[in-house]
Amino acid sequence: MDSPGTSPRAGASAVAPLADTDPRVYRRRWLILGVLITSLMAIVLDNTVLNVALKTIAEPVAGLGASQSQLEWAINSYTLVFAGLLFTFGVVGDRVGRKRMLMGGLAAFGFFSLVTAYAQTPDQLVWARAAMGLAAAAVMPQTLSIISNVFDPAERPRAIGIWAVAVGIGVAIGPIVGGLLLAHFWWGSVFLINVPFTAVSVAAIALLVPESKNPQPGRIDYVGVLASIAGLVLVVYGIIQGGDKGSWLHPDVLGPIVIGAAILAFFAWYEARIRYPSLDVRLFRDPRLSSAIAALSLVFFGMMGALFFLSFYLQSVRGYTPLRAGAFSLAFAVAQMLTAPRSPALVRRFGAKAVVSTGLLLVTVALISYQLLGLATPIAVLAVAFFIQGAGMGLVMPPSTEAVMSVVPRERAGSGSALTNTARQVSGALGVAVLGSVLAQVYRSQLSPHLANLPAAARDAATGSITASQAVAAKLGPAGQELARFADSSFVHAMHITTLISAAITLLGALVVMRWMPGRATAARPVPAAPATGAAAPAMVPAAEPVLAGEAPHAEAASVNGEASPDRTAVPNGAASRNGPRAADGVAGHGGSVAMGG
Repeated sequence: MDSPGTSPRAGASAVAPLADTDPRVYRRRWLILGVLITSLMAIVLDNTVLNVALKTIAEPVAGLGASQSQLEWAINSYTLVFAGLLFTFGVVGDRVGRKRMLMGGLAAFGFFSLVTAYAQTPDQLVWARAAMGLAAAAVMPQTLSIISNVFDPAERPRAIGIWAVAVGIGVAIGPIVGGLLLAHFWWGSVFLINVPFTAVSVAAIALLVPESKNPQPGRIDYVGVLASIAGLVLVVYGIIQGGDKGSWLHPDVLGPIVIGAAILAFFAWYEARIRYPSLDVRLFRDPRLSSAIAALSLVFFGMMGALFFLSFYLQSVRGYTPLRAGAFSLAFAVAQMLTAPRSPALVRRFGAKAVVSTGLLLVTVALISYQLLGLATPIAVLAVAFFIQGAGMGLVMPPSTEAVMSVVPRERAGSGSALTNTARQVSGALGVAVLGSVLAQVYRSQLSPHLANLPAAARDAATGSITASQAVAAKLGPAGQELARFADSSFVHAMHITTLISAAITLLGALVVMRWMPGRATAARPVPAAPATGAAAPAMVPAAEPVLAGEAPHAEAASVNGEASPDRTAVPNGAASRNGPRAADGVAGHGGSVAMGG
């Protein structure tokens, strides 16, 4: 007879944790985490290190003379290919081996970084960046997958928290690294630095990281992969066209957006009906996963859009060098280092809902505070806003990432990792596209009335971006000083409008989390267990303790067949153990555990 509170299928996980089967791997698990984070840094740094180089790349002499839409595509070509292939490479890594996929992806990333560094035209830069996105998609899912297979459920939240901190810090220090490189080298150096970085990482992975696979891998969903990429590219293309043309009602704008949205709708319909989907949309039935994905998506939407235009504000409007502009992200990094490691303890005390929604509200406050920035505002205001935004992200990322990974079955950790990274990359790409297009349209409408006396060719050039406006002003000599002042004030006005939209988006995220993310798990009331034959009295099921998502091996509350009850209280027939089944659709849970409310 099973003892009370014990699942009859305890210990039946399809995949035993590596720490249980290989003591050598268990002893070096934290060293493995360090290697994975080091490997991840090159991927994470890449987008934000590019942000600080945008002004240089836009210059016709020192850079490539790229327009604002070409700069947006230089960012989005990477993120769209990255996001579109994450699910596929997550599945491929589960099938062929995560270590093998990680090493191959890093080697390819280093090679394509070399190609990008020596691009001669904006179009070459865009295509080379797309190739880098393909390689990055092979790397990112494997890092979280390996963490999920090296660390047992008790330590996994801490490991994922450290991983999330590394992602945030990588995002924050990218502008500093880019500024240092641009202070001494040409713009291509921001990509060239990836080459030795990836070479060292491949060697370390070969020596230290264990191989792992899914013993029952699914087929690759080629239709889903193609549909997701096509749909995302068309939607983003239409959005960027809207900024270029100054009208959202143009056929070249509405056509791609409508067709792309239709393809994405087909993608969601198709994924719900096949056996081996790239994206298992049924997982979104779990409010932990869906609300966590919403939090990650909306916070990155606001962040990437803000970083895009703040780079121009600091360098073009305020006249800072790339290095000085990048130094402001130190406040962002320090804030994340202070808050992210403490977020698991805060979740245990207050619940994931309270922590994540507070983080999103802090990001909203930071974005609203950008309204204070003007042509001569004390720059300390921006540093404070960066600090608040970094603190908010530090509260959002670790618990949201852990919430997603606690829902996805452990043997499909690659898919779970791909899901969190896709949320970040797609929302980041949309943030740059949407907010960049709004910025361009508002800037053009504000500046155009002041260009009436310029020749038609000069007017078109001046409205392309603030960098182009300043280049036209410089050619006009003393007469161009007034144009430069109008350009600066127009850009600040456009930035204010754009940050209000960003703040509204992150506020929406906070409301979504408050409404749907589970809060703290409440202690369960003892209820009678089904008595055994001849038993004198019913046994009592132990009360569940509040637990952090992903730490449910320490909890014992589950319903019949291992499903968590709606109110997260214990019910008859025992609880899921570490290796017990998960709630959603009868699939074994992440680490086999039932991750409860907090």
